[in-house]
Amino acid sequence: MFAFILRRLLQAMVVMVVVAFIAFMLFQFVGDPVVFLLGQDAQPDQIRQLRADLGLDQPFFVQFWHFLWNAAQGEFGLSLRQGAKVSRLIVERLPATLELALVAAVLALAIGVPMGVYAALKRGSFLSQVFMTLSLLGVSLPTFLIGILLILVFSVGLGWFPSFGRGDVVQYGGWSSGLLTLDGWHHIVMPAVTLAVFQLTLIMRLVRAEMLEVLRTDYIRFARARGLSNRAIHFGHALQNTLVPVITITGLQLGQLIAFAIITETVFQWPGMGLLFIQAVTFADIPVMAAYLCLIALIFVAINLVVDLLYFVVDPRLRVSQAGGH
Repeated sequence: MFAFILRRLLQAMVVMVVVAFIAFMLFQFVGDPVVFLLGQDAQPDQIRQLRADLGLDQPFFVQFWHFLWNAAQGEFGLSLRQGAKVSRLIVERLPATLELALVAAVLALAIGVPMGVYAALKRGSFLSQVFMTLSLLGVSLPTFLIGILLILVFSVGLGWFPSFGRGDVVQYGGWSSGLLTLDGWHHIVMPAVTLAVFQLTLIMRLVRAEMLEVLRTDYIRFARARGLSNRAIHFGHALQNTLVPVITITGLQLGQLIAFAIITETVFQWPGMGLLFIQAVTFADIPVMAAYLCLIALIFVAINLVVDLLYFVVDPRLRVSQAGGH
């Protein structure tokens, strides 16, 4: 187990170094930060002095080493657009994105798994066919269109939910939360539903397909021959073995919820990292873009590590193989 974790950590470090190098290359090929900071009318002496202060007059690999060292400490310099530290901007926006992704993931799992199990066990029923039809719509419709439709119906038409913003939040030190206020929940409903629709339908279809596959295996037939009840077979045996690929997809989808919440945050003007990234791209704010890229890579690496560890909890075959040295 320790060797497995050590290998994964080494792989994660290699991935993060590669991502950091890609982020660093943004500074080399996407404009000159000195021009953004001083403007086009800056004097040559000012430009030389600022380049020396920023370390841009040093060799390429020395600059990359300094960037890597600062990135490991969470420092990415100053935002070219806002003039504030990038780390502070990320910390301010991170809670909003994490809360939105968390609520969307809970919705997707809480609704998608039961729907998938029902569609597998009652695959000939009318309700099962309705679920499959809705899943096709959820997979096919683009996220921005779902958000616009929800705004049109529930904000403009019915006036039930606000169409933008995060609502009232509660501050705990440097962390802000809208899940502790009624107005915060009122604001998060539509963005969370918009972000969860695709993940929900994907999980539902995956659970249904895996459940049908497991129900056809020999050990399920043996369990029926032993006289076990349908409840014990479906939920004690079939569903447990279905959860292994579901954990994989759910873990990766959680990373995607955080990384690709950009569209949802833009549609609903949700003050998270996705909206910050869109604004950074618009103004070529390279330090913010680099920080966002590194942070998203770190989140994916951490989630993949957690998913790998969860395999040992769900699938006993992996524990046996590791104990046997395979």
